[in-house]
Amino acid sequence: MLTFTLDGSDGRARAGRVGTSRGTIHTPQFMPVGTLGTVKAMTPEELEALGAEIVLGNTYHLHLRPGEDVVRDLGGLHRFMHWSRPILTDSGGYQVFSLAALSRVTDEGVAFRNHLDGAAVFLTPEKAIAIQQALGSDIMMCLDELVAPPADAARVAEAVERTARWAERCKAAHEAACAAEPERRARQSLFGIVQGGTVPELRRRSVAQLTALGFDGYAIGGLAVGEDAAAFGETLALTAPLLPPDQPRYLMGSGEPEDLLRAIGEGMDLFDCVLPTRNARNGSLFTRRGKVSIKQVRHQRDPAPLDPDCACPTCRDYSRGYLRHLFQSGEILAMRLNTTHNLHFYLDLMREARKAILAGRYGAWAQGFREAYRSGA
Repeated sequence: MLTFTLDGSDGRARAGRVGTSRGTIHTPQFMPVGTLGTVKAMTPEELEALGAEIVLGNTYHLHLRPGEDVVRDLGGLHRFMHWSRPILTDSGGYQVFSLAALSRVTDEGVAFRNHLDGAAVFLTPEKAIAIQQALGSDIMMCLDELVAPPADAARVAEAVERTARWAERCKAAHEAACAAEPERRARQSLFGIVQGGTVPELRRRSVAQLTALGFDGYAIGGLAVGEDAAAFGETLALTAPLLPPDQPRYLMGSGEPEDLLRAIGEGMDLFDCVLPTRNARNGSLFTRRGKVSIKQVRHQRDPAPLDPDCACPTCRDYSRGYLRHLFQSGEILAMRLNTTHNLHFYLDLMREARKAILAGRYGAWAQGFREAYRSGA
């Protein structure tokens, strides 16, 4: 079964280990997003070389293409994508939000017109669990309802109650599968997702409802979806300390480096976001002194590395001038080198944060990082 061991803390910030049947995840930890069973532009071997310890797959997208039955018949998602370390799969709940124009939510589940061919899809809590069980992920997520701002408190409260009812059904489906196949419990864990928008009382209510049900870990959902920075920080600071201290905490979908530092400081453990890989494909690269738009003409004749303080292969072997040339030429290598760098930046940020927590100097380290990051590349 999934375990969580606390190795050290500094204020609310904490460094720990999440134990799974496929290996240990050292926290804080960033999960590269592999929506369709691949982290775009990267091989699994390259991800391992960068130090990735867990990746994320997308339940909704894998259900549509190639289908969970295909993945299961080919040995499960780990064998399918040649990744031996842990995998977390989301539940499809984010698509309730992102594909709102194509979906209709009821207490029973979500009716979709899928974005590929318009065919009808009906996703229930039980179906979300069944898909993830077939995929064979190590950490499964409950189906939840995310309401984007601006939304009135009554609408957010409705989503909180529905999320709780769906979480109860997800847990029942998981427990039934474990009863029929006891060894499954050692392979697959289930996390609940806290909702509630930016309404403090609703966040408290959601935490109370989910912890009463009892899950292997807990996620904070519904942030980084359009709320302002102050609301993000206040909601995070309120919610994180309410989560059980002896279980892993996952902040969903937040990816700006300074937001991650804020979340680590509030006691969150796991993170995911498409930002490093998507930005890489668009020529936006993260450095210790802020973002660099490699497409800018000022880099055309620059022989310097992208970030002289970075030890990734891209910074070690290639100049800004060459990276700009690749990007402007539309070369596939541009996506590969840029993605390698951005993922190294995020994974290294987690490693440095962990070291700072264990050394009892997280606050000073995070402040120094922020000052350098804001200084401009």
